[in-house]
Amino acid sequence: MDHMACEHQEYLSALRTQLGRVILGKPEVIENVIIAVLSGGHILVEDVPGVGKTTLAKTLAKSLSADFKRVQFTPDLLPTDILGSSVYNPRDGSFIFKQGPIFTNILLADEINRASPRTQSSLLEAMSERQASIEGKTHPLPAPFLVIATQNPVEFHGTYPLPEAQLDRFAMNINLGYPARAQEVEVLYGQFHHHPLDDVTAAADSAAVVALQTEVRSVKVDRRIGNYIVELADATRHHPALKMGCSPRGSLLLFRNTQAHAFVARRDYAVIEDVKAVAVPTLAHRLALDTQAKYSGVRKEEIVREILERVPVGILGKAEHA
Repeated sequence: MDHMACEHQEYLSALRTQLGRVILGKPEVIENVIIAVLSGGHILVEDVPGVGKTTLAKTLAKSLSADFKRVQFTPDLLPTDILGSSVYNPRDGSFIFKQGPIFTNILLADEINRASPRTQSSLLEAMSERQASIEGKTHPLPAPFLVIATQNPVEFHGTYPLPEAQLDRFAMNINLGYPARAQEVEVLYGQFHHHPLDDVTAAADSAAVVALQTEVRSVKVDRRIGNYIVELADATRHHPALKMGCSPRGSLLLFRNTQAHAFVARRDYAVIEDVKAVAVPTLAHRLALDTQAKYSGVRKEEIVREILERVPVGILGKAEHA
């Protein structure tokens, strides 16, 4: 492993340490957050209130020492509150564009599903194109650019379901879940004098994150593995319990998360196990259950696991020889 690779692995180790200061007993959550950052994808953190969704986002931002903005999504939030707008200057009668909070490295969209679908959708272009079109002009966003959105379950009062087009733009959906009892006791006493977030220090900076993302893109993925990814996506499109399967964007994000998982495992090549390790958090949230399955209590994560068991590895199909 060359000097640059060693330095990058040191960044990852330091990032793990900082996240572990606040997110106790959840190593798989920490790994998935790191994988999403490395792949350049956005993160959706979905769970009940009070389990640390916002704290996770704040900890990541502080660990990366990146420019950070937080927007609390509410029913009266407007698209201009996120993107920005032109402000009238009475001195000379001109209009000056005032940037919204989206012009940052890390945007925390807190409780994103409490805002109206119109406001939620204002993030679509920024999340996919890393740019914002405002009043007829296109404005590039800083690099890196990462949206961390938190949402409460859709059954909760005052929530609007995220549009499928928006869900499809998140590289990963992460569920924190309740902590184990031992970890919850640690939470009680860990905040006795101050919040553990105060102890978090920077593990990297924006330039290091961009360099890491560039190196991840160079991880080799054999065409057989690419074919396997497409087979998984295709299986969701024909599953009897789903009315909507994985999009080509979902296949691409699974490909990139696979590269990131291999990089975290200190390899410059991907294996089938990398695909399987990230398939559930990458694919499940972008699937739509049909009515019968939805009211029968079928979970999308279970469908992805069933597909992983059913689709054979090593199929040689048209995708491999394309």
